[in-house]
Amino acid sequence: MKRLLLLLMASATLFSCSGGSSSNAVIDNILSRKSVRSYTGQALSEAQIETLLKAAMAAPSGMNIQPWRFVVVTDRQTRDALRASERTQGMYSQAAAIFVVCGETEFTNRSGEKMPNGNWTADCAAATQNLLLAAESLGLGAVWTACYPYEDRMAKAAEVLGIPEGITPYSIIPVGYPAGDEQPKDKWKPENVHYGRW
Repeated sequence: MKRLLLLLMASATLFSCSGGSSSNAVIDNILSRKSVRSYTGQALSEAQIETLLKAAMAAPSGMNIQPWRFVVVTDRQTRDALRASERTQGMYSQAAAIFVVCGETEFTNRSGEKMPNGNWTADCAAATQNLLLAAESLGLGAVWTACYPYEDRMAKAAEVLGIPEGITPYSIIPVGYPAGDEQPKDKWKPENVHYGRW
């Protein structure tokens, strides 16, 4: 009975948020986020770019190492050079900016020793999600395009952007003003949730 009540409460909350009648701006923003793959070409301001980066850097990270590093690309020639396939050509060319989220794969411990950072991918994923949510909140469109763990994509990004050894490109995010009217997907699936145990 308690489980059913929790499911009903969660469904009511999601229904309320998706209808825009919620008073919780954060939940509304999360549920409104969608993948946008076509852009008008209108430029972003420096303030918008900095806001997106600040939001990305506000993500949690294991042991507060903050391994993320960012490359912001606004010029058309470099955006075109970054594309990994025909699928990304339009996205990268039309975007106002491309944010490449990278991770430092080692960290220096308190003894001054270099250690592998096993959390860097999770940390960069959190930073990527924050950037996507910030773009949504600013009325911008964005999409997460995969880089890591695909060797060819990582090598291309590293070569085009001059990324040094020890820094690994993780995700490539084109951002811009949406050219279309993409809508968020309802991904709520109660059957994917287990309470107490599997």
